[in-house]
Amino acid sequence: MALDVETLKTERDQLKQSLRELEAEQRKVDATLKNLRQRELKAKREIEALTTLIELQDRRQEEDGAPEDSE
Repeated sequence: MALDVETLKTERDQLKQSLRELEAEQRKVDATLKNLRQRELKAKREIEALTTLIELQDRRQEEDGAPEDSE
């Protein structure tokens, strides 16, 4: 059963096009992932900054002998 060369070329071209589409989709997903990672890092930095502020406030209250906030 011999395969027609043109059929093989057509199939190859279709696969190449599919690959290009997959690569384009992958680039979009990579960009989305990068954006999510940046948002994650920003949130972690904000949490750390707020934790530091809370710790500073707690120390200040302990040094002043003031009662802690009940929240």
